[in-house]
Amino acid sequence: MPQTTKNSRIIHATIEKVFEAFSNAKALEAWLAPNDMVGKVHNFNFRAGGGYTMSLFYPESEVNVKGKTAGKEDKFSSRYIEIIPNKKIVEAVNFETNEADFAGEMIMEVTFALHQDGTEVTFHFKNIPRGIKPEDNEAGTISTLEKLAAFVE
Repeated sequence: MPQTTKNSRIIHATIEKVFEAFSNAKALEAWLAPNDMVGKVHNFNFRAGGGYTMSLFYPESEVNVKGKTAGKEDKFSSRYIEIIPNKKIVEAVNFETNEADFAGEMIMEVTFALHQDGTEVTFHFKNIPRGIKPEDNEAGTISTLEKLAAFVE
């Protein structure tokens, strides 16, 4: 059975401002990498059918961590399936890896909804590769949502 997770957070900013943080490569570098990871966008084309390639780097201080791609790096490509401004972004995500447990296309759907305190942002992951524990994906998503809030609020 495919693995899925779903996490939401109220961001104290307008939908437009939150959506803009998804449509800019430099913004993604600032907030998308969870926890103490650092992000680097290699290319970026924000349109349906376009996409981006990004590396997430684990901190050197994490000695027991091995990246999905190499060393302390998780590199992935993302293809935009659907973009509805200020409402929804759907991406197909593929890790660059030689490990079968991390291979396969994962779907990330992000929705934006008006909330009395700002914007409710929901990340829904489908077809999470079997090598990624759903609880680890959820923890990473919660961290990412915290960083997004700090970035736009």
